[in-house]
Amino acid sequence: MGVRIHSGSANPELAEAVAARLGTTLGAQTLRRFSDGEIHVRIHDSVRGDDIYIIQSTCFPVNEHLMELLILVDAFRRSGAGRINAIIPYYGYSRQERKSGGREPITAKLVANLLTAAGVDRVVCLDLHTPAIQGFFDVSMDHLSAVPILGEYLAAQPRYNAVVVSPDVGRAKLADRFAQRLGVPLVVMHKRRPHPEIAHVTAVVGDVRDTCPIVVDDIIATGGTIRECAEALLAAGACPDIWVVAVHPLLAGPAIERLSHPAITRVITTDTVPLPPDKLHPKITVLTVAGLLAETIRCLSENRSLSTMAPPLDQAVRV
Repeated sequence: MGVRIHSGSANPELAEAVAARLGTTLGAQTLRRFSDGEIHVRIHDSVRGDDIYIIQSTCFPVNEHLMELLILVDAFRRSGAGRINAIIPYYGYSRQERKSGGREPITAKLVANLLTAAGVDRVVCLDLHTPAIQGFFDVSMDHLSAVPILGEYLAAQPRYNAVVVSPDVGRAKLADRFAQRLGVPLVVMHKRRPHPEIAHVTAVVGDVRDTCPIVVDDIIATGGTIRECAEALLAAGACPDIWVVAVHPLLAGPAIERLSHPAITRVITTDTVPLPPDKLHPKITVLTVAGLLAETIRCLSENRSLSTMAPPLDQAVRV
């Protein structure tokens, strides 16, 4: 049984980097669109009995990339592939994991059902918005984290009088992992959302006076939460030297403008979502997750536990 790495169009650079670390190249395929926008896929080589790994983030445009993934899975299933593994660095629709009001969908579960129906045997994701989404899958699911990669980078950066800040109660556990890694205090902010993409900070729980905050979140979407946090931290007496750490840089709409706030001096993120040239702001540092994904694929293809992965990833790779 051979191992083959394939990619959709969401993040081919990351997929190529993963393949290179495994000493191989991406599988040959054609992915095109008909005149009406329908997606067509053709796998060029025989994959019968092979172990297939499809690397595809379901980032913007979310529906296009999700359909690509589903169609790729269907193509491999109908081609007699042995095992089909969907490697989804960023899992779109993860923020709709529950009903916050009446007559709303739970689209995180819907996407899990679609992947299962398409024929996926295993799903691998990084830093889901809510870890409970793991339970939405009826197939094997591995939940990885880029926290060790980001934490190792932060630990190597001199930062005087730092505190780690969680932008809300929901991200407190994630932020606490960074605080423990860095050996600094944890501060939690309380916020309210009058709209899904609008947040207002109402309280800062903890002392941030004269500190250099590190705001930790899983996703930067429009940057509204980050900007609100920056303003609240400054009002509470923090130094105008705020770092932001996030796994998934969606950076939609006015995000770059909001991250240009003068008090936000650095933004540290990963390549789970590709950043086009117009969004590569000088403040932004992008760390790669290619090594983590490559080692994960190596373990899965050899039927080894992910706990055997090399340090520092084995210490916090499973959420």
